[in-house]
Amino acid sequence: MCRGVARHGEGQATFEAAPNIALVKYWGMRDPSRGLPYNSSLSLTLDRMRTRTTVRFDPGLDADYLVLNRENIRGPAREDASRFLDHVRERSGFTSYAEIRTSNNFPTASGLASSASGFAALAGAASLASGLRLSPRALSQLARLGSGSASRSVFGGFVEWRAGRRPDGRDCYARPLVGPRHWATFRDIVVLIGDAPTKGVRSAEAMQSTVRTSPYYFERQRELPGRIARMRRAIVDRDARALFPLIMEECDSFRRVCETTVPSLDYLTSSSRAVLAEVRSMNDSAGRSVAAYTHDAGAHVHVFALAPDAREVRRRLGRIPGVRRTFELSAGPAGHSIGPAPAILRAHKR
Repeated sequence: MCRGVARHGEGQATFEAAPNIALVKYWGMRDPSRGLPYNSSLSLTLDRMRTRTTVRFDPGLDADYLVLNRENIRGPAREDASRFLDHVRERSGFTSYAEIRTSNNFPTASGLASSASGFAALAGAASLASGLRLSPRALSQLARLGSGSASRSVFGGFVEWRAGRRPDGRDCYARPLVGPRHWATFRDIVVLIGDAPTKGVRSAEAMQSTVRTSPYYFERQRELPGRIARMRRAIVDRDARALFPLIMEECDSFRRVCETTVPSLDYLTSSSRAVLAEVRSMNDSAGRSVAAYTHDAGAHVHVFALAPDAREVRRRLGRIPGVRRTFELSAGPAGHSIGPAPAILRAHKR
């Protein structure tokens, strides 16, 4: 570990990470301060969508600054980023403030996991810029302090985030289940809903409200270990017939705890619900699992299909009123640094 104050030009790094879509949601924290969830989760890291973040520590700055998509950001988002950098400063010994420049090539705060890719990219850039040499597991554990789902975006392909049981969180980390090339025909059709509202309640607050008030929450917790085990097996076996019904069962379970929260959390629009109904109709008319739906805390929907069925699935979903556009993604890569290592890291490696 490198100690001390960054010198000009030495404390800068750029890191890129992709969002992920949870096949099993972790909704609810047993310890929010450490980012420790009640349950384990499974996800798919996505290709083509990405957050790119540059962190520059500079002793000349009088505060941390955040620039998102070329806009100077103040308020809660900058405060969250600054608190996250405090964890990095504590571990690295850096005392300087930092400038964060980050951009997404997809909609922000709309249920497409921008916080996951955002904090994974921030964790990677800030740790490199401060000279920390973290293993992928340790980087996952650092990223979760910003956003729980960010722990999964450190890795590519299908990813499992283990909830662990220890109060200190040492057994809570994400790990790759299978890599991006394991299931080459697996597709995620992202269905963007026109005029999808920005979330009124931040996910971190909403999920804790669910834990406190949903009568179904702890029943769901008892269901999850068996569901996760069956989904894990289906992914390893590349068995869509087994996996697709489980994905929809899990999504419906997640939506039930949201809707039974007081006050109720309803992230879907009428167009979102029409997409879910169309997927059920496609499966019923085909007599097999052609596709599966899921969504996070937002109006957009992810529909999974295998490559031979993807074009027809997109055609049918694209004609639903209120669907702005669809695009097709595959499994994406792990987070990675962009450009040369910062000078302070190169010096540390020698």
